[in-house]
Amino acid sequence: MTVWRPHAGIRVIVIGLVWRQGRLLAAEVEGDDGRIRGVRPIGGSVEFGETRKEALDREFREELGTGVTVAGPWVALENIYRHEGVLGHEFVFAANIRLHDRGLYGPDEIRFAEHDGAACTARWFLPAALPEGVRLFPDGLEPLLQPMD
Repeated sequence: MTVWRPHAGIRVIVIGLVWRQGRLLAAEVEGDDGRIRGVRPIGGSVEFGETRKEALDREFREELGTGVTVAGPWVALENIYRHEGVLGHEFVFAANIRLHDRGLYGPDEIRFAEHDGAACTARWFLPAALPEGVRLFPDGLEPLLQPMD
């Protein structure tokens, strides 16, 4: 298991909101004990000189091997959080998207690797009906969600 800690600075990130029958594709977020603490839509950091759209497409190509089409307006939020006692701070840009590889909408579970090689699992979740003890990250995202299919 890889131990992850928040970046020691402010990050700008993008996340893609992918929907299947009212369910959001989100990767599991584990605590140090291996328990699932939450789920988070797929995405990552915006690199210097890169637009948010370019960053979102790059992240999905790196993680799921597919490009994306932005299919709705961008929403933005500031997320200040703690993970295993370590403070994190990020500005998040999120948009509904469509995956170019339509085959990714079929499986109930998608396994992929982060840029550092960490193994990840994404599943389709009903945001308003997450399992007991599991939260949707980033905080503040749920009221901004507008499901599409």
